[in-house]
Amino acid sequence: MNLDVPADNLRALIKARASTDGSDVVNWFAGDVHAWEPGGTHTHLFGLEGYNIARANEVDGGFDLLTREAVFYLDPRTREVLDRWTNPWTGEEVEVVHIWNDPVNMRFREQMPWGPFHTPYFRMGDDVLFKMDVFLAYPSPLPRAEFPHNSQDDLYQAVEMFGFACARADLDNDALASVPTRVSWTRIAPWLPWMRNADRSGQLVYHAEGNKPAGGYADLPAWIREHVEATKPEYATAPTSWSEPNETSWTYFRKLAQASASS
Repeated sequence: MNLDVPADNLRALIKARASTDGSDVVNWFAGDVHAWEPGGTHTHLFGLEGYNIARANEVDGGFDLLTREAVFYLDPRTREVLDRWTNPWTGEEVEVVHIWNDPVNMRFREQMPWGPFHTPYFRMGDDVLFKMDVFLAYPSPLPRAEFPHNSQDDLYQAVEMFGFACARADLDNDALASVPTRVSWTRIAPWLPWMRNADRSGQLVYHAEGNKPAGGYADLPAWIREHVEATKPEYATAPTSWSEPNETSWTYFRKLAQASASS
């Protein structure tokens, strides 16, 4: 497998991120969320733990990656799931809105609109690390005029940085549709809408590490599966067909706000 050839690079990424045979694959991760304010002040706000469940459907010239993800905010000390949170700057107690993003879909083609497919990678001894940095800037789903307490700006701006590390020998093994993978995720983003912190300068920094459990969804911690099955049982499997637009914490919050206003 030549990782500098678009078709090989794409197939290797899918083997690391999901599976080339179309089966469901879980990426589990756990970490922390910090506030980072002007002047260098930082505050450990939350723990977090969750997963993405994905299915890679092979299509002409590439793959459609169909996923949904559930991530839970935790008390930073006890690591228990938070239902309510007290804003340390305002003293206001708010309801915690966990991450329920469905779908989170991507199209990967050997020929992308900007050129041949290529995921940057590094060799580390016998391992390969795929690196994906996604810089985002688009009109916020929560305009300040409508959501003055929830949105810092009319422009949503963030960066999501992913790493997928696996053995080169596994990637070269044609008998393997999916390979054991170590996962890393870093995210720099505005205050979450439910924090009601929109008038304060600063941002959130997420950092999490994880892996691809061999048993998939069944290998997730029992407490995660209990939350999912009691709340959104469809998150036990990946989507089976393409849909859009993708869900984010901001679009999900908007739906909750609209539903609350109409009830």
